[in-house]
Amino acid sequence: MAIPRIAIGSPAEASHPDALKAALAEFISMVIFVFAGEGSGMAFSKLTNDGSGTPAGLVAAALSHAFALFVAVSVGANISGGHVNPAVTFGAFLGGKISFARSILYWIAQCLGAVVACLLLSFSTGGLPTSAFALSSGVSVWNALVFEIVMTFGLVYTVYATAVDPKKGDIGIIAPLAIGFIVGANILAGGAFDGASMNPAVSFGPAVVSWTWTNHWVYWLGPFAGAGIAALLYHIVFIQPDNYEYEQLP
Repeated sequence: MAIPRIAIGSPAEASHPDALKAALAEFISMVIFVFAGEGSGMAFSKLTNDGSGTPAGLVAAALSHAFALFVAVSVGANISGGHVNPAVTFGAFLGGKISFARSILYWIAQCLGAVVACLLLSFSTGGLPTSAFALSSGVSVWNALVFEIVMTFGLVYTVYATAVDPKKGDIGIIAPLAIGFIVGANILAGGAFDGASMNPAVSFGPAVVSWTWTNHWVYWLGPFAGAGIAALLYHIVFIQPDNYEYEQLP
């Protein structure tokens, strides 16, 4: 069984041109993803007099997030790896694919991208609210935590199987599509219960702009826990030492 070779990195890495370009790519991808995903929910609410909580609204949210994430991962894949999610970055760090120093840079860029996207939405819609993630009636924080852990596990497991595994072969071509599909499917499964975030930055942006922090910790702890379990499980069980290609960081 392969043991992940975790890299801490150094503060100097944060100023390396390649690291800065990668962080910028994550920022742009996150703006694209959140603007389309959050914006579709706002548009649906406007067109249906706040019908985003209906079955049709749930399907619309799943489709918009799946399509937007497919594009956001694709455009960033060759520059930053196309993480577009702090939890995915955490999973990549635990698998030894990115240093802790660069992970911090990514997390900052991803959160800033989400905030900027929500600010742009608020401005361009004439001040319509960007709704923060919230638990549905009858759903406890522990129910939501399990939802976020399981859904993010599925997401990061998919990332490892289609984009990280050295044996992925031609299936790597469809990695962005598979990642978009699993997020869309998870929104259909969990969206009616806790909003189905699976992405701390996606939760952070609307929370900052609306300044709503109720149960916000669930949308950080759940995704990070799910990502960590998926990354370690896949890496230790399925990635063999003889075909592991360590990513040399600048």
